[in-house]
Amino acid sequence: MTQKMNAYTAAAQYIKDCIKGQSPYVGIVLGSGLGALADHIQNPVTIPYKDIPGFPESTAVGHKGNLIFGDLAGKKVLAMQGRFHYYEGYTMEQVTFPVRVMKLLGISYLFVSNAAGGLNLSYSIGDLVVLKDHINLLPNPLIGPNLEEFGPRFPDMTRPYDSGLRKLAHEIAAEMGLKLQDGVYIGCTGPCYETPAEYKFFRKIGSDVVGMSTIPEIIVARHCGLTCFGMSVVTDLAHDDMPEDYHTDGEEIVKAADQAACKMTALFEKMIERL
Repeated sequence: MTQKMNAYTAAAQYIKDCIKGQSPYVGIVLGSGLGALADHIQNPVTIPYKDIPGFPESTAVGHKGNLIFGDLAGKKVLAMQGRFHYYEGYTMEQVTFPVRVMKLLGISYLFVSNAAGGLNLSYSIGDLVVLKDHINLLPNPLIGPNLEEFGPRFPDMTRPYDSGLRKLAHEIAAEMGLKLQDGVYIGCTGPCYETPAEYKFFRKIGSDVVGMSTIPEIIVARHCGLTCFGMSVVTDLAHDDMPEDYHTDGEEIVKAADQAACKMTALFEKMIERL
């Protein structure tokens, strides 16, 4: 076994010991201001990232830094209350480390959420966007020797976000009277917000929302053969024609995510119940 695989298995074993050998069915990654879903997990076992071998510590605003195992909508889930980002100075291997650990623990599905800027001119703050595709401007996390234990050298990314789960999301949203958008997410390195010219460029090449996460986790999850669902919460408007005195405020973005979190939480719960 390679040194890298030893690190993944050590982390997985530590978590398995904490949860008494139980197996999660769904992994959930909760983005900035969206950690409230973790509060709905019943019979929770909370494991701080700092206690898990090989796990980095989350430093981003709105990320609590806990792994929470328990019951949600009748399923065993493992939720990341905060993620890791390339802009924090972590390598792509560190950013995506938890996804492979969750795979070793037995998850079949990965649900990923993020706070994002709305590039699409028809979007409003608070909109929920079901991700149908993405454009990656971050380093690819699969660069380097391939870990055959997880997947092939050249994984297919034709459908990174599962069409069946996207359809299910819309069906449940209709039952709830909730409007969803569909969009393409573009991932940038950060940590600065983008310029108006960049927003205009991103829109022209087919992007609807912009952020600094999610794509590395999805690439690694698909490499592992996991079924993925992604959702963005529009927390600010990423337009190129904003007023002269406009500025993007990180704290306001987290507040907007908090306000939309209850809608996303309800939707995720109902989706997980029907898996």
